[in-house]
This record gives sequence, structure tokens and C-alpha cells, in this order.
Amino acid sequence: RFAPLLCGFEQAFARRRLSLRVIGIDPGFATTGYGVVERIEGRLVAIDHGAIRTPAHAAQAERLGTLQAAIDELLDRHAPVAVSVERLFFNVNVRTAMAVGQASGVALATAAAAGLPVFEYTPLEVKQSVVGVGNASKGQVGTMVASLLALASPPTPADAADACAIAICHLTRARLNSAIARAAK
Repeated sequence: RFAPLLCGFEQAFARRRLSLRVIGIDPGFATTGYGVVERIEGRLVAIDHGAIRTPAHAAQAERLGTLQAAIDELLDRHAPVAVSVERLFFNVNVRTAMAVGQASGVALATAAAAGLPVFEYTPLEVKQSVVGVGNASKGQVGTMVASLLALASPPTPADAADACAIAICHLTRARLNSAIARAAK
């Protein structure tokens, strides 16, 4: 739905040689990873990364409120042009799946309320974009994220590395989609 809009962003930024900033979110109930990555003249740069932790002793609604406030603050602070979120996949543990689904919903709703285009990617899509294979391990993803962002070591915790990978996935796919749109003209 927002792909044509982002292609327009890509074209405008390419003409002006400006940067394109995306925040990636790896949703979780206890820990949500985030990674802000910017493409500056073709180079990927890590702007910020980390994890939002919700207090284990707090009520469910309070934890989700904490998550919403933290994501809202990140969006205000970093002013991304898009948000990419890991798409929820089937989980054997129903309780865990429900909690992650709620955290994902908070991330999606917060980004939408901020007026930002939101893109979702499966873990397979993220691994293929960043590592080149869909069955890559968390360690391989972290190592490639560090390499692509010229970091001395993978972002920690692993949720932050995953969030950076989600942002990288979007930036590489957006660039590809933009190139395809230009070629189709």
C-alpha cells in the first residue's frame, strides 16, 4: 500500500543526495529491539540501537503503555521516514504468540498514529536480505549487521541486532523497489 509512496521518497532523496532514515522494530512483550539505520549516499550507517524493556511485575496494560511511550519517543527523537517491523509468525506457545502479537500491534499502531508508512517483513525475508540465506542463525545475522554497519561488534542485545537487520532489510528492498519502478518507466 505504501510502496509507491516510498519509491517517491527514494527518488526525491536520490535526486538531492540526502539520507534515508528507517527504524526497525523487533517486537516482544518483555524486550522489544529497535535499530535506527540511515542510508547516506549509498552507505548504511547505524544511528541508534537498543532494547525497550517492560517491567515484569507490571500489569499487561501498563507494560504495553510503556512500550508505546518508548516507541513514540524514539519516533520523535529520530524522525524516520518509515518504520519496518518483524511480522509475527506462528509460535507453538500460544501465550507467547499472543504477547508478541500485542507488542507488534502497539508498534504498528504507534507508527501509524505518527503518520509513518509501516512495512512488515518475515524473519525469512530479513535473513535473506541481510545474510543471503533464510536459515541463518542469530549469530550470523548479528555478524552481518555489524559488517554492513561498520560496527566493531554486533549490536546487543540480540533483539537490537535483529531490529537493525529489519531496518537494513527495508532499506535494501526499498532501493530495489525504487530501481524496478524507475526501470519500468
